[in-house]
Amino acid sequence: MELRARYERLSLLHQVGNVIHSTLDAQEALLLIVREAVRLMHASSGSVVLINPTNNFLEIHASQGLPASAADLKLRVGEGITGWVARTGKPAFVGDVTQDPRYIMLRPEVRSELAVPLEVNGVVRGVLNVDSDRANAFANDDQELLEALAIQAAAAIRNTWLFEQLRLKARLFESLASVSRTINSTLNLDEALSAVTREACVLMQAKMCSLMMLDNTRTWLDLRASFGAGQSYLQKPRLSVGESLVGAVVRRKKPIHVENVQVSGRYQNVEVARREGLVSLLSVPLLFTGEAIGALSVYTARPYVYSNDEIRILSAFAELSAIAIEKARLYERIVDVEEQLRQNEKLSALGLLAAEVAHEIRNPLTVMKMLYHSLKLEFPPSDPRAEDARVMGEKIEHLNKIVERILDFARTTEPRLAPVDLNKLIDELGLLVRHKLANQGVQLIRNLEPNLPAVMADETQLEQAFLNLILNAAEAMPTGGTLTIATYANEPSGKNSPPCDVTVEIGDTGEGMSEEQRREAFHSLLSSTKEKGTGLGLAIVGRIVEAHRGTVRIQSHRDLGTTILVTLPAQ
Repeated sequence: MELRARYERLSLLHQVGNVIHSTLDAQEALLLIVREAVRLMHASSGSVVLINPTNNFLEIHASQGLPASAADLKLRVGEGITGWVARTGKPAFVGDVTQDPRYIMLRPEVRSELAVPLEVNGVVRGVLNVDSDRANAFANDDQELLEALAIQAAAAIRNTWLFEQLRLKARLFESLASVSRTINSTLNLDEALSAVTREACVLMQAKMCSLMMLDNTRTWLDLRASFGAGQSYLQKPRLSVGESLVGAVVRRKKPIHVENVQVSGRYQNVEVARREGLVSLLSVPLLFTGEAIGALSVYTARPYVYSNDEIRILSAFAELSAIAIEKARLYERIVDVEEQLRQNEKLSALGLLAAEVAHEIRNPLTVMKMLYHSLKLEFPPSDPRAEDARVMGEKIEHLNKIVERILDFARTTEPRLAPVDLNKLIDELGLLVRHKLANQGVQLIRNLEPNLPAVMADETQLEQAFLNLILNAAEAMPTGGTLTIATYANEPSGKNSPPCDVTVEIGDTGEGMSEEQRREAFHSLLSSTKEKGTGLGLAIVGRIVEAHRGTVRIQSHRDLGTTILVTLPAQ
């Protein structure tokens, strides 16, 4: 009979095991566990109670036969019969709960209780309870059966937790791949910062996210972007790097996790957190090339313990965000430099224009001065015309001095010659203008001859000249086109002679130039036929190339585009 009873018990356990292992959904598995426990033990009610790792309280996660209010019950480990089992790791078999001072009543009809620990990987993670409305309803055999069931239940719980962790990792990695594309798709710094905080909230399923960046002194953290923040948080003062919790993230370059900032002595803005409903904090550094540039923080609305995987995921996201932020910063600097170069071009052109105007004025002024002296306007001192003649002579001389000063000021600076790698210079200019060309729909093609000989030149002046040519070519293609830059060394005159010069070709697929435009392009600054802009860029190029003992030519046909060829002496 005993063997038969054991066989039936094992058969029941096998059937129950099949049931509770039939799902990988954590909550559904818990409900199946408590249902089968109540059925197997012929109990009136039952529950699965788990230890919350955040606050270390025992909470009912699934129940059968208990009132709805039971879900709100929270027990400390050691409190009640359930808490005693969780603390000691031993089963509790109580025949009459009214005689046990540990008992905490959930249903007045309960008379007996059986509770066994749920161990996952050797650690008590919760308690499996069954209750009966009859006194002494459970026997030793029932305890053995419930303990065996608890072992299977713990295995099912472990499997569902592992599955949840894997599913969380998969979701996080999928989200990480998606949001990395989003944050790297913008080149505007403010838009990049907003995208980072928005996507971090989505990635971590957070209530609020903030992004703080170091100021120029690296002693303060300023709030640069946030998502989900209220006015209290937005108006809080800036944080000191040396004294704040988030500042420690930047200083140490390591994440910090706080389970509840509302009661944390390390958190500087506890009242703000309470008003905003912020509870758990995870803050990770924004690292770029090993240096911290700020911190990314996410907050939950309830107590939450972030797993190591979640911390690693947010840290990886922060590194991608730092790259996106620095890329947006670099783009803004490139735009500023490009605009500054344009302004420098205009100033250079203005200087050349002033020189030509002064030169054109000086010629007739010299004639006027010669004629004035040839007239020999000499009058008696008493004659009013004597004073007029004197003033005229002084003013003519004054005008001549003004013209000379303008010419001295605007005279082209002699180039400071040094070896220049034209291929490297072209590559750097390509980086400088790539965004402008991309926005305009212009494709840049570079055909640069390897091992190109260096030229003796002033690198700054050549950079200005070639930038002018590239920007002029781009302006010739307002609706897009192809810009081709080629470099090559010209054939030497003798068999063993080095190349005598190097040529840079800059060609566009624009509308081309007329014969008059080609003829006057590099000459007078005052005869430009350009419809837009200053019309002075090519004249500046001509002056610079001439100062380098080089030549510049134009090949152009209407509706077929223009190619500018600049030839410079090799080193």
